[in-house]
Amino acid sequence: MPNATDYIPEMVTLIGKLIEKKSAYVSDDGSVYFRIASFPKYGCLCHLDMANLISGARVNQDEYEKEGVGDFVLWKKWVAADGDVGWDSPWGKGRPGWHIECSALSMKHLGEQIDIHGGGTDLRFPHHENEIAQSEAATGLTFVKHWFHVEHLLVDGQKMSKSLGNMYTVRDVLAKGYTGRELRYALLSGANYAKNLNFTWQGMEDAKTALSRIDEWRKRIVDRATSAQPGGVTVVPPDLEKNIVQGLDEALGHDLNINAVLGLLFTWIRTTHKEMDEGRFTMEQAHAYLHAWEKLDSILGLGDATVTIPAEVQALLDQRAAVRKAKDFAKSDELRKAIEVLGWKVKDTAKGQELLPG
Repeated sequence: MPNATDYIPEMVTLIGKLIEKKSAYVSDDGSVYFRIASFPKYGCLCHLDMANLISGARVNQDEYEKEGVGDFVLWKKWVAADGDVGWDSPWGKGRPGWHIECSALSMKHLGEQIDIHGGGTDLRFPHHENEIAQSEAATGLTFVKHWFHVEHLLVDGQKMSKSLGNMYTVRDVLAKGYTGRELRYALLSGANYAKNLNFTWQGMEDAKTALSRIDEWRKRIVDRATSAQPGGVTVVPPDLEKNIVQGLDEALGHDLNINAVLGLLFTWIRTTHKEMDEGRFTMEQAHAYLHAWEKLDSILGLGDATVTIPAEVQALLDQRAAVRKAKDFAKSDELRKAIEVLGWKVKDTAKGQELLPG
């Protein structure tokens, strides 16, 4: 995470190279501008029609509208209003423009070409267009192989803002009793990165339900995978695991389609539950699905559920175990309902009671 102010010499060197190549020039006031006319590809990222845009001579700000395209500033001459912010350069004291910083820093740490460059959709123009122009004009190489731009977050279909009263932080979400894991799932499942993500509290409830299904499924798979005699070794046929994860690779290869990945996961869950219920699910399959889950979770980062059982709930659970042993099933049902009121569910299995978050 480099600080821009630590790389002023690299920026000055890059600007100097652009001046040498006639892609930039020093203005009468001592500032340096990139000459857009020297770069015929300008506008390629946003598919701008340069012929129909009103071209200004120079734009001294870091931001400008599409209707006012003009030569953009690489180095701003120092003025009294800048105070202590200023560095020496061959063109006099001043400071770098916003765009040149990113090219200089990325070239320093990643080289003259980048495989993947991301950013918010609002940075497409002018920032990323200007990065392409100044970088490729300096090196003659394609600056970025793949761009991806992330859309903005909405809340209940509206832009998040303090004035609308819908500005939430992670702390706000946690204060309502949700976990970070549930928030992560909600954000992952809400939309493709290139579409607006609409955050809702119902979405958080849906995330909680989905994670409960995933956790229950994983526990059942683990139980099946470890049901062999101690010391037994299970050999998983390579093709079995390969077939399971094939859809995962295809979904991720299609523009990081996380929704399709989650759809595949719940297909696994439905299919394996049915096979286990029917007694057709083998130990080899269980191990294959566990390996597939590990690969999937290395991408999603949902991890294990860390559950802390409140003392009040544990006391009721222990009391219920005692009344069930005494075959007082009416009292057992009462205790189950009391536990559910506290936000937990009890599932009776052959191995005893299983407690799950509600």
